[in-house]
Amino acid sequence: MALKNLQYTSIIKNLRAGEHRLSEFLQINVQGFVPALQLDDGVVLTQSVAIIECLDELYPDPPLLPAQPLARARVRALTQAIASDIHPLNNLRVLRYLEEKLILDKQTRDTWYRHWVSVGFDALERWLIRDAATGRFCHGNSPTMADVFLVPQVFNARRFAVDMKSFPRIVAIDAACKELPGFQAAAPEAPPQV
Repeated sequence: MALKNLQYTSIIKNLRAGEHRLSEFLQINVQGFVPALQLDDGVVLTQSVAIIECLDELYPDPPLLPAQPLARARVRALTQAIASDIHPLNNLRVLRYLEEKLILDKQTRDTWYRHWVSVGFDALERWLIRDAATGRFCHGNSPTMADVFLVPQVFNARRFAVDMKSFPRIVAIDAACKELPGFQAAAPEAPPQV
């Protein structure tokens, strides 16, 4: 939303405290996942990919998906590789399951996380390097939906001490994104939008 210069109000849910599992939020999103976006007319959108694609259709400037069908497919594929193969691994419910049900200590859990994120980043890095459509960002020289998904995963990887030296293209794209006010406004350390 910040990349599109849309006005919004953030309502932060403390996932560690389980605020996303309270009945008040479950009435908004029955899955109890974030994000959830309530539009001005009261319609609630869930699931990040669906939210971003809907916003891109409602507010096409600046676009987060290219106009050309093959380029759109590439950005969607990059997005899905990040959203499906990397992001779920640092999901709080997965990490808690590893600790609480499989009785992994924090060090073992973090080693597990680093391994699987590195596997995902390795494939993504090779893809970004190999493909001439990669530019300053995941696709070309303007941020796309794929970059919106990549930046939080780089943040999480650093938080879990993943060695990022093996992923220079990903690191460069993350740095390019962080130069943009929209990404700066959405960074975890930024104050909530009200």
